[in-house]
Amino acid sequence: MSTSVTRRTVLAGGAGAAIGLALPGPAAHAGGHHPTSVRFTLDARTLDGGEQVTSVTLETGRLGPIDPAGLTTGTFTVHAKATSPIPIAPGDLIFSEYDLDRTVTAAHLDRHGNIVLELSHAEGQPGGGTLGYIVSRGRNVRLDLVYTIRQNTPLVRRHGSPVTITRFVQGRLSNPEADAFSHHVSDSGLKYRLYSPERSPRHGRRPLILWLHGGGEGASLPDDYYDNETTLRANRGALGFTTPEAQRIFAGAYVVAPQSTSYWMEDGPRFAPLIREIVQDLVRRKRVDPDRIYVAGCSNGGYMSLEMTVAYPDLFAASVPICGVVEPLSGEGPPLITDAELANIQTPTWLVTSLDDDTVPPQTNTIHAHDLIPGSLITLYDHVVWNGYQFPGHWSWIYVARNDPSRNGTHIWQWMARRRR
Repeated sequence: MSTSVTRRTVLAGGAGAAIGLALPGPAAHAGGHHPTSVRFTLDARTLDGGEQVTSVTLETGRLGPIDPAGLTTGTFTVHAKATSPIPIAPGDLIFSEYDLDRTVTAAHLDRHGNIVLELSHAEGQPGGGTLGYIVSRGRNVRLDLVYTIRQNTPLVRRHGSPVTITRFVQGRLSNPEADAFSHHVSDSGLKYRLYSPERSPRHGRRPLILWLHGGGEGASLPDDYYDNETTLRANRGALGFTTPEAQRIFAGAYVVAPQSTSYWMEDGPRFAPLIREIVQDLVRRKRVDPDRIYVAGCSNGGYMSLEMTVAYPDLFAASVPICGVVEPLSGEGPPLITDAELANIQTPTWLVTSLDDDTVPPQTNTIHAHDLIPGSLITLYDHVVWNGYQFPGHWSWIYVARNDPSRNGTHIWQWMARRRR
């Protein structure tokens, strides 16, 4: 759910198309050598606050052994420019476009002989993010990224003369966690990403975890922007369930992340059968255990998690709505999920929110739902703080993505994994 600027002010997936960037100046042909062209990859990680480019890998292995002693943080300069992929209307705002030099914090060789330039990055640090948040649309978009690299001193090789790279060619954005998900489109046109466990058993079936994103990760209308990417780049909601820890707890689980064509709260009852269609198709095509299907979601997706258990009371073994919406945020109009519907939910439910959430008021939404859902559990945080950094209070999904909520020594992932339909 994204109803305020603070929802994504520090989120800054996607990458610009490959582009060749020539190095100007007389050094290009120093010593009479032929021009040297090198491709580079943008290495990204999805932090708790969103995806950032954390390093750049230059494909220099073919240049021959490079002396690492000659590599310093000043050998190369890295400039980054990030712009919106769709037009921004006059007077509208987007966070966070940028045009700046990235600070190189280290330079080293990987095992292939490629040069890796580590870039300064941190939660809330501008200038490295891959998403932009368009205020009027309440949506994230993948920024077009153009990185320009300049070599400042020649590379010393163990054999042969020093070399100066004359042309740098930008390649793809590489985020191993996000790249582990495959792209799909359902028969009804809903895009989704799917993570499959590394070793699928010959006999027996695996659990399936359905992750429902927040409002900022849906499609952006009327621009027809529908990327099937931001669900994995805006936060670690889906990615958390693919970590070695989570996969061990669930004994290997499929993770599916559908992307709304707009936002779930626009028309939850219409989206519910489209989501179920994806789940049922995976049960048919993959080795999914129909008795171990779990649903979790944040904000808009927290609402949709509840809506799915209302619409399909026998589909899920457990539900984890995070800072989910029950009452209209405007304070006007009928509830999105009625008290009677909440009271009839039979799916084991564990709700999570932070008391300082100023986007989805906890008392009238999460706490209210907990009071009505029979046997439900609830975890209330005072603030959202992880690794010493305080996030906006709405971002309580960070705790679930890190398996932090617990009750009597049992953490939320273990609780989910023990549930059977």
